[in-house]
Amino acid sequence: MPTVAQYATTAPENSDNYASQVLGQLKKDILNGYFGPGEKLKMATLKERYQVGVSPLREALSQLLVEQLVVVENQRGFRVHPISLAEMKDIYDTRAQIEALCVRQAIARGDDNWEAAIVAASHRLNKSGELLAKAADDVQEWELRHQAFHTAIASGCGSGTLMQVRRSLYEKASRYRNLWLNQNMSERSVYHANRQEHDELVAALLQRDSEAAIDLISQHLLRPSQLLQQAEPSLF
Repeated sequence: MPTVAQYATTAPENSDNYASQVLGQLKKDILNGYFGPGEKLKMATLKERYQVGVSPLREALSQLLVEQLVVVENQRGFRVHPISLAEMKDIYDTRAQIEALCVRQAIARGDDNWEAAIVAASHRLNKSGELLAKAADDVQEWELRHQAFHTAIASGCGSGTLMQVRRSLYEKASRYRNLWLNQNMSERSVYHANRQEHDELVAALLQRDSEAAIDLISQHLLRPSQLLQQAEPSLF
């Protein structure tokens, strides 16, 4: 993984830019599960991994505290925010409602370019099906295309505020979603069911069938949390 120091060689000598690189890498490691829920974030470990000093690390951790991805212990440093069943349900329920609102507005406001972007993103996602082997990198590459597909749909809503809220909820759900991805998406039956849901969603969107599309997107977004509750109750 490139270090912050390596990024800094091509970036301006700017403390804000430097801190932003630290924040981005640490946030990615938390969301992708490199640092697990509840894990203590030791300064020595972080300094070695990102090749930076304490100051930019503390700045990054303070920002992640605001974003509720880390928690602070009195006089004992930082830990990754723990996961819980209540939080997962809350995040996924809220995501489903926000995504449904994005879809409703996108169908009302989206033009031909919006439709074309959905079809293109769907094609790229379907082409990535063979990436889904056991390797975590393959799953993450598929997930990037999956995220791009859903973003192409939601972007038609024409609301920057909605898209910002949506992005924040996506990030909060990522730790739970990655648990589901790594355990399920290498199974061909799960992949094919997921692809069918996408195909049905695209058809409803292109037909401008709001009610069908909203029902499909709500079920689709809630499924990972439902499956995690059934398959991994011990996590909570």
